[in-house]
Amino acid sequence: MTSVQPALSNISSPLRTIRIGSRKSQLALVQTYWVREQLQQRFPDISFEVHTMSTQGDNILDVALAKIGDKGLFTKELELGMLNQEIDFAVHSLKDLPTCLPEGLALAAVTERENPADALVVHQKHKDKQIDTLPEGTVIGTSSLRRLAQLRYHFPHFTFKDVRGNLNTRLAKLDDGEYDVLILAAAGLQRLGMSDRIHQILPTELSLYAVGQGALGIECRADDLQVLSLLKAIEHVPTRDRVLAERAFLRELEGGCQVPIGVDTQLDENTLTLTGLVASVDGKRLVKDSVTGTASEAENLGIQLAHKLRQQGATEILAEIFQTVQRS
Repeated sequence: MTSVQPALSNISSPLRTIRIGSRKSQLALVQTYWVREQLQQRFPDISFEVHTMSTQGDNILDVALAKIGDKGLFTKELELGMLNQEIDFAVHSLKDLPTCLPEGLALAAVTERENPADALVVHQKHKDKQIDTLPEGTVIGTSSLRRLAQLRYHFPHFTFKDVRGNLNTRLAKLDDGEYDVLILAAAGLQRLGMSDRIHQILPTELSLYAVGQGALGIECRADDLQVLSLLKAIEHVPTRDRVLAERAFLRELEGGCQVPIGVDTQLDENTLTLTGLVASVDGKRLVKDSVTGTASEAENLGIQLAHKLRQQGATEILAEIFQTVQRS
C-alpha cells in the first residue's frame, strides 16, 4: 500500500503522543501497524502508540452478521474510545465503517485501495475448478448477504452456509472439509500474505464488491486539527473520490453493512463511473445500473445512482430485507 500524498513538513501546534485505536484481530493489527509505519516515516519526531479494543462483532461469533443488525458492529467501541479521549484516531476496514458517523467524529483519511474484488478460495479437491464449473450442491461459505444474494442469483444450484471467525479460523474450516469453497475479500488475504490462497478473483459481472472494500478508513475527532493534518499526509485522493461516491450511494439507499448492496467504481483521469446493485437475499431479484460524471461530483453521483435503482425496484427489495432482519 502506498500513498500519493506528500509528507507534511511541519505542524505548528505542540506535538504529543498520538494514540491509535485498533481491533485485536490479526488483519486489523496488520492494517493499523501499516498506518503507524506510514505516519512514523513522515513524522519521526512524533510518538505513535497502538491501543487495541474488542468490538461487538469480534465478540459475537455464533450468530450471522445480518441477524445482529447493528451498523457499528466493528466500530462502535473504537468510536467511544475517541469520544472519551482514550484514543486519538482509529483505523478501520472502510467497508465496516457506517456511512453516518457519530456527532463529533469525521472520516479523516482514506488510504490507497488494494484490490477490492471478492476472491474464491477452494478446498484442495476443487483445485481444478473455477466458480462456474463447481458441481451442483457445492457448499459455499460466506457471512456476507451481498455475496450470498449475488451468487444465488447466478448459481442457484449451490448450497450456502454462514461462516464466522477470523481469517485463519475460516480457512481451517475450509481445509477440514466443512466447506467446499469460501468467498473472501482479496485485499484481506493480500494484506496477510496469503495471496497464494486466492484461487480466482471473481469478476464484477458475478460479484460487485462491498462499499469501501479494499480501502482503509481513518476516523478521528472532528475538532482535532493536529491529527486531521497528520492523517492527510497518507490520504490517497483517487481512492477517496471513489469511496465517497460508493458511500453516498449506500447512505442514500439507507443500507447498512449487512445489506445486499454491491458497487464497482472506475476512475479514468477525472471521469468517475459508479455501478451499483441491490439484490434480494434469495437471489431471485436484482437491479443494477451505472452513472458517470466527474470525480469532483462523486457524492452526487452516488445519490443519482441510488435514485435510479429505487425507480427500478430497489426500495421494495430493501424493505423486505429490513423486515426479515427485524423479525430475526
